[in-house]
Amino acid sequence: MAIRVECVNKTDRYNPHERIENIGGKNADGTRWKLSEDDAIAGIESGKWAFYVNVGGNAVAVIVATRLGHKYLKTVADGDQPNNLLSLPECP
Repeated sequence: MAIRVECVNKTDRYNPHERIENIGGKNADGTRWKLSEDDAIAGIESGKWAFYVNVGGNAVAVIVATRLGHKYLKTVADGDQPNNLLSLPECP
């Protein structure tokens, strides 16, 4: 079962491939969850978790991509840059 990402925390870096620090959302009981980007990447790569974002009413998968040797999160629909994730509101 995929987990919906509803918010992100961004770093002060300008490069979109290095901007995401944390992803987060809400559990079924309304409590909030938050993971570092590194933990989310490890969870995706190990098969422990799958994440998605809601874009225009559609579920779009969050995947791990690599640019210049740096792993980062993005959605399938984003091409090269993680715009769907960066457009989410900040996590509390």
